[in-house]
Amino acid sequence: MTLWTSAEAAQATGGSATTAWECSGISIDTRTLQPGDLFVALKAARDGHDFVAQALEQGAAAALVSRVPEGVAEDAPLLLVEDVLRGLEALGRAGRARTEARVVAVTGSVGKTSTKEMLRAMLTAQGKTHASVASYNNHWGVPLTLARMPKDSDFAVIEIGMNHPGEISPLAQMARPHVALVTTVAAVHLEAFDDVSGIAREKAAIFDGLEPAGVAIVNADVDTAEVLMAQAVARSKNIEGRICSFGERSTDWQLEEITLQGNVTVARAVHADAPLLFKVQSAGRHFAMNALGALAAVEALGADLALAVADLGRWSPFKGRGTRETVVLDPVETERSLELIDEAYNANPTSLGAAFEVLAAAEVHHNVGRIGQGRRIAIVGDMKELGPQEAQMHADLAAHSAMADIDVVHCIGPLMQHLHAALPESKRGEWRATSAELVPEIRRLVDAGDVIMAKGSLSMALAKVVDAIRKLGHPAPQSKNEDA
Repeated sequence: MTLWTSAEAAQATGGSATTAWECSGISIDTRTLQPGDLFVALKAARDGHDFVAQALEQGAAAALVSRVPEGVAEDAPLLLVEDVLRGLEALGRAGRARTEARVVAVTGSVGKTSTKEMLRAMLTAQGKTHASVASYNNHWGVPLTLARMPKDSDFAVIEIGMNHPGEISPLAQMARPHVALVTTVAAVHLEAFDDVSGIAREKAAIFDGLEPAGVAIVNADVDTAEVLMAQAVARSKNIEGRICSFGERSTDWQLEEITLQGNVTVARAVHADAPLLFKVQSAGRHFAMNALGALAAVEALGADLALAVADLGRWSPFKGRGTRETVVLDPVETERSLELIDEAYNANPTSLGAAFEVLAAAEVHHNVGRIGQGRRIAIVGDMKELGPQEAQMHADLAAHSAMADIDVVHCIGPLMQHLHAALPESKRGEWRATSAELVPEIRRLVDAGDVIMAKGSLSMALAKVVDAIRKLGHPAPQSKNEDA
């Protein structure tokens, strides 16, 4: 299916096409480019113009460029613009303008990607749904998502992130959502802000993009809820929109009870004076909160709430964001296994606290390993971008209420030395400067019957630790009755 013709893209960007072409997708990376894509030569670590010839050889329909790259013929299929990023932004705005899709935008210090994926799962069954890929939520990710949106989409889910002041408002105004949701506000990217209230004001800037009669959705349980609400009220007055909230303190979507049952979260809430029961296929209080906010967004978009609840019950998180798996350590005695909670994608004080709660509630198994006693083990890496209080924020994790039910904490990174020192000796595991240094010791540190949770900022490479634990495993033996 044609996404853009050369004439449409040229009109949208104010650029000029060297020849007629049609594209079926848009790519910024030759490693994932598909035949028929428009290759966008963005400048990041390297200049995308250096890869245009390769993109065309791989079957790209054309390339969005600011000059004819070296080694590329002048009659090659190109769209020439003054600035490639500005051109992508213009294409994104045009992509948003030409669709009648109902759009929801999601931001938050924690949980925005999981919430976006919940929304994708719930809306897909109710109409053609377009959503951000992975965590494409920044100054190029949002316009790329909008430019990729098919004209005939019924729903669109746009994730918007930030790490500095002033980033969210222009992206929200580009996305022009009918519904805007703030999942939560926490001490993330604090080094770029004076305090958490500053982060809240930046997150609330997502409401700047709301369409007339749009709906602002606010987490009522965060300490900065009043900051969020103030900006939501100001915007709603201008567009004749409305505001709703979710959480334990909310009267709109009130969360009453959360139960963690193995690898499932079951939640009970009240909305419009009616009970609401829903579940998520992953354990965690934070998943229940994100899901409640997502359900509020679904209703605000005009979708069917009952169908959404059913589809939500089948959703589970992506790799690195709370997935749980059993690692069988003995191919014959399959009860000799451990449970791995993969939270390696990222970390901040709020999300790490939530992960501790999940680990504390996990069920261990005794008398199946060499140690005998099953343990709850946390392997944690540095949390980045926390500002001048970062050392204290790491140390403070030792006093988290869930720590009482965690047996051992292994720490990785210079900042996690502060947690390591603050832990009681009975819980203090190993400390290593890098994940790579801990990997050779994994076999010694874990055992059958244990539940292990690994989490840290992405740059700490906790995925290496997760992979090392996975590699301890063996596939379960096949039954004699199974096909070979």
